[in-house]
Amino acid sequence: MSDLASPSPAERAKTVAVDLRALVGTPTGIGFFTRSLLARLGERGAHAYLGVSQASPAYREDLEAAGVRLEQQRAPLGLWWQQLRLPRRLAAGDIDLFWSPLMTLPTRMPIPGVVTIHDLTTLLLPETHRLKNRLTTRPFLARTVEVATRIAVDSQSTARDLRERLPGSADKLHVVYPGIDGDFVPAADEEVAATRRSVGCPSGYLLYVGTVEPRKNLSLLLDVWQELRRDDESFPPLVVAGAYGWGSRALVRRIERLEGSGLHYLGRLGRRRLVELFQAATVFVYPSLYEGFGLPPAEAMACGIPTVVSDRSSLPEVAGDAGVLFDPDRPAQLAERLRRIVGDPGFAAELSERSKRQAARFSWDKAASEMEEVFALALR
Repeated sequence: MSDLASPSPAERAKTVAVDLRALVGTPTGIGFFTRSLLARLGERGAHAYLGVSQASPAYREDLEAAGVRLEQQRAPLGLWWQQLRLPRRLAAGDIDLFWSPLMTLPTRMPIPGVVTIHDLTTLLLPETHRLKNRLTTRPFLARTVEVATRIAVDSQSTARDLRERLPGSADKLHVVYPGIDGDFVPAADEEVAATRRSVGCPSGYLLYVGTVEPRKNLSLLLDVWQELRRDDESFPPLVVAGAYGWGSRALVRRIERLEGSGLHYLGRLGRRRLVELFQAATVFVYPSLYEGFGLPPAEAMACGIPTVVSDRSSLPEVAGDAGVLFDPDRPAQLAERLRRIVGDPGFAAELSERSKRQAARFSWDKAASEMEEVFALALR
């Protein structure tokens, strides 16, 4: 018999199960968040991570390379799996903590649970969501706040919204800003020139990246850009990158009509091409009405691109003193901001330097360290 004492439950390595439903199918914003943060957590090795889902997730190789084990329990619907099958799996005895990066927890939690709530748009702006999103998120938020041991949010703005709408969250909240992937960096002049030529904008362009859906407020940007082009034909063209979301068929038709007059709609792009577009932009514009964090502006700033964002929700937090804010209810203000940046190279260069400093605040390593602190509190 060994004379070494067995480790106590408090000393042994903890197993953290992670909901990977955001990586099933075609990942969007929360899916990219889950991949990047979980991979960094796995690499740091503070805990053993088990990714669970109802079907095979994207980025399997990335996660496995980071030390994350993967497990699927086949189910036809993610919600059915989360609420009925997942609690039984969590109660099996080999998992110490459960983390959902996808807004909600099972209504029955047999072990401590941490949830990341990215925003409250399903409560504050329900008209900007598909019925499916409202039905799979909104009915479960209050119960999630009740059963969660700890709650992570992407911004102080989302924390304020939660405290106001779901007061029971107040003592559980922790702000953990997302990070920016390392490939978002400034590009060399020759690379910028090559990208601009490839999109037919050799002198530069305004850039919008994001899903084409009502909350992103892209129609305002189109209105202002068209006005600026009417006043000055030499004003930079507009490049729009992002998949069609929902509720914007008329907007997509409008974009298609404008493609012959200086607008370039590129749709959903691969990762490398998207980074190149950020790096070569003259100005990045994000007129969204509500964001839990707003990753595209942060990515643009990391590339040293002057960035203009609406003054709503978390976007002033993301932009800091590096971004240029405007009131989305005042289109003339956006026009004035864009004219100044395009027409004043010195101001644009100053914004570029500020942007890189501001973006350096957001790293996945910092986010992972802060999530580990949240996990430690939950495990106590």
